[in-house]
Formats: sequence, C-alpha cells, structure tokens
Amino acid sequence: MTPTILVVGATGNTGRSVVETLPSLIKKTSSLSNHHILCLTRSASSDAARELAKIPAVEIVEQNWVEIDATWLREHKVERVFVASHNEPNQFAEEGQFYANCLVAGVKYVVRISTTHANVKPNFLAYYPRTHWAIEMMLSQPEYKDLAWTSLQPQGFLSMFLGPAAEFIKQYRMTGEQNTLSSLIDADTPYALVDSGDVGIVAGHLLAQDDVTPHNNKKYIVNGPEDFSGRKLVELVEKHIGTKVDENKIVFQDMSFLDQMAKGPHSKNLIYSVEHAPKNNKDVTCRAAATSKEILELYAPRRTASDVMKDLLSQ
Repeated sequence: MTPTILVVGATGNTGRSVVETLPSLIKKTSSLSNHHILCLTRSASSDAARELAKIPAVEIVEQNWVEIDATWLREHKVERVFVASHNEPNQFAEEGQFYANCLVAGVKYVVRISTTHANVKPNFLAYYPRTHWAIEMMLSQPEYKDLAWTSLQPQGFLSMFLGPAAEFIKQYRMTGEQNTLSSLIDADTPYALVDSGDVGIVAGHLLAQDDVTPHNNKKYIVNGPEDFSGRKLVELVEKHIGTKVDENKIVFQDMSFLDQMAKGPHSKNLIYSVEHAPKNNKDVTCRAAATSKEILELYAPRRTASDVMKDLLSQ
C-alpha cells in the first residue's frame, strides 16, 4: 500500500476543499507525489462523496474517525492527516485519543481546525474554545515531539453566519413579507468572517509541503479578506431584496438557536455557555489584517460575504 494522506470529514465544510486542493499540489512535490488520499465520510453514496471519488488518487471510505486506532492507521500507512473535529462536549476525549493513536502509529503531520484565535484560552467562558486550547497544549508537550502539527484558528465561517439571512431573502422572494432577520454578530463591530472553503484550501497547502518543519507546533490565524458586521449583513440583504429591512425585524447577536440545542443530551450549562462565543469579536485579532503572514504566503483567503451569499441563494 502506498503512503496515505488521511482527510477526516472529507465532505464537510472544510474537508471538501482540502480534497479538491491536494491532488494537484502533491503532484508538484518531490516527496508526496505518490501519496494516496484517503477520505473519510459518513456516507460514500452522498452526492458530495460521489463527486470527490471522481478525483484521481482519491478514495472514499465510510469510517467513523473516532473509532480509528493505531493499528488502522498503520495498516493504511497514514503519514499525514487533516482533522476538522466536531465541537461537542466530548471533543477533547475523542480528538485527543485520535492524536494519541497517531503518535503511536508513527503519523508524521497533522493539520487541524481550531476556532477563533481570541477565544482559545483556558478561562474563556464558552466551553469549546477551552477544548481547542487544551488540545493545542497537549500537542505542544514534549511527549508529542514526533508528531508535527499545525492548528488553524479561523474566524466564524461565512456560511454559518449568513445562513439565516439567506433564508430571509428566499422567504421574502416567495411571499413578499419580511420575517425576522437574525444575525449572530452585533451591529457595528467589524469581524473578518472567513469562507470555510478557503480554510480548507489553506489546510491543503500545508499538507502538501515537502518540509513541514517551519509550520510545526504553530497556531495560525485565518481570517477572511474583509471586515464584516451586522449592519453590513443588513445592507447585503437589502441589496438582494431590493428594499429596506424593517428595523423591528432585525435581531443582532441572536443566540436563540441554543434553546433547541439545550434540549439535547448535554449539560444545559455547557450548551448555554456558547452564548459568550461572539462577545470577544472586539479583539484586534478578529480583523482581516490579523491573518498570520504564513497563511498569506501560502494562500490568502479571498472569498467575501457577497460571494458566499450568492452560493447560498443558489442552493
């Protein structure tokens, strides 16, 4: 079996563009040109999985990544890995176990998706940025010196933040009536939301480096190319509906979706802690200008809110 680059969550927000980016990049390298790209998905029969399977050197496999052990990694000769984990309360246990298995199996390099740089700290009130902090601290320890890694810390994904606005536009076009326009961010604070596909392309460029030493043990800020805000969201919506949005219909920093999440199996205290996640967007590292220089040199994120909105409205 040829050496393998493993992509966890290949049909997800970031994983798909990782897979689309990698084949052409590794062909140009001296050490990776014969590597096999193994893509994990929950459904190999999905439209997204079928499209990726058409790419040369790409194989799609139905496999739950949290069940992968060191033996599986060795058998598949996995040398490099991309991971975009879930962010449920058991994330540290499952993602941490995966990296422990990678270390034992001799995996050489991991690129993982973290979260907003300003939030990744041990005392942040929302639970999941603390999880990312803990994982990055774990990988930084001497015991993990044989597993090179890079953690990408993106701003909020444009598709998530624009999704409710896209539904508002679609509903207005059908009925001529305005429902509630919901925004996760506040009205005026600039926030460099980023396209998840751009983040995946960045990850693909990292995975395709002949020498990953310059990127080992690094945490990179990955922001979008422009600063965005709740007011700019309203302006974008108005452009698409051709009229003003009723001010009484706008809800900024709307976290009401947590009420539904809190009905699930996890602690309500943990779930509602997520309401603190957008409150750190006044930090200067949340601006477009704060993107790490190493990222700008590899692949500067370029897709804007307007670009992503067009995609959402076409779906």
